[in-house]
Amino acid sequence: MLVGPTGSGKSANLNALRKGINDVALDIKDASEEDKAANKFRRVDLRILNPKSILNEQIYGQMNQLTKEYTKGLVPVLFNKSCDEIKTENKQWIMFDGPVDALWIESMNSVLDDSKKLCLPNSEIIDMTEFMTILFETDDLSVASPATISRCGMV
Repeated sequence: MLVGPTGSGKSANLNALRKGINDVALDIKDASEEDKAANKFRRVDLRILNPKSILNEQIYGQMNQLTKEYTKGLVPVLFNKSCDEIKTENKQWIMFDGPVDALWIESMNSVLDDSKKLCLPNSEIIDMTEFMTILFETDDLSVASPATISRCGMV
């Protein structure tokens, strides 16, 4: 989690870290197996979503009660796209940039705990890969529950 007021350098620090990692990372496509094993760094792909810029139903998806059809939300789309990128072996960072809201962040608890699974309203479960990381960039954690904060490794 990156926490601090607007203009405090959260995004600048994250982008500097990402650029530094990408500068020392090996391009996997052109590397030999020996070089891959020696280099611990993988390039970083960053996907950013502001969950407060869309409706809650658009975050995870929704089930139409009349037709029983499920419409995917943006988070499952980002997770599936990141899972599909596993063949590139790039790190996949998914950034939730915006205010933390108890309505959407509580649904992330299964992703943030040891199981690392995204459980969707249609009973679909998407497993995070070893290359995926969830990040939050927010100005405060006043509405985040202690369970969410502890799952992020913060005290």
